[in-house]
Amino acid sequence: MSRRCELTGKGPMSGNNVSHANNKTRRRFLPNLNDVTLMSDTLGRSFKFRISAHALRSVDHRGGLDAYLARAKDAELSDNALKVKKEIAKAAQA
Repeated sequence: MSRRCELTGKGPMSGNNVSHANNKTRRRFLPNLNDVTLMSDTLGRSFKFRISAHALRSVDHRGGLDAYLARAKDAELSDNALKVKKEIAKAAQA
């Protein structure tokens, strides 16, 4: 399973552990990923995503999954999220 947020595209970063003696060893900073179920108001059903805590706050701030996906860039979204975005856009036009 990929350690990447499905909505923001956030992934692992690398850096250094720095000891008191200033020795440096490589380490990874992993995103805070959570398995969540988000409800689409337009489609009236829920979708499961693996997103970061930051993305979850952003979804709440923008007013739900539909509003978040409408403003999200396609390059950042996963294949699953992109499919949901297109479904929502299609349902909103009809």
